[in-house]
Amino acid sequence: MTELEFTQIVADTKRVVLSAVEKHLPHIFHHAIDDVVQETYLRAYTRLAKGDFRGDARVSTWLYAIARNESRRMAGRLAREDEKSRRAGLVLSLSPSAPDPAEQVTRVEGLAAMLGALPEKYRAVMELAAAGLMEREIAERLGIKTGTVKSRMSRGRELLARLRGGTRI
Repeated sequence: MTELEFTQIVADTKRVVLSAVEKHLPHIFHHAIDDVVQETYLRAYTRLAKGDFRGDARVSTWLYAIARNESRRMAGRLAREDEKSRRAGLVLSLSPSAPDPAEQVTRVEGLAAMLGALPEKYRAVMELAAAGLMEREIAERLGIKTGTVKSRMSRGRELLARLRGGTRI
């Protein structure tokens, strides 16, 4: 598979792939469309280079299936990350059952104060997580490994729990 051949495949199938992603990726995760499309073509290129495409279907049909699967995979990943953030108490929603906006501001200010009490290496990770960034994005932004982000988030949550309980760090 040459670069020119793959470029032609991308040009011929980009509408099909984008359609699949838009259809199968939940609307709340549409900010990740570019990532899913990129992952779709990366996976397709890898499989084409290995000779895994059997030719039982058109390339566009095959890519639609890959895009559908990548959309579902990304939706699951983002849902798990959202749930982790919610459990950590870092995502504050304005849902109908949420407190009034003034109380929301008080909660946000309280969280900001607690984050300010954390050591810098934990605070930086926790602030980016609170802003909704994924672990990979935090690692890239801070120039650290994803495993380091995970451990600092875990330690940061422990320290925040102590602060909530009144224990000094």
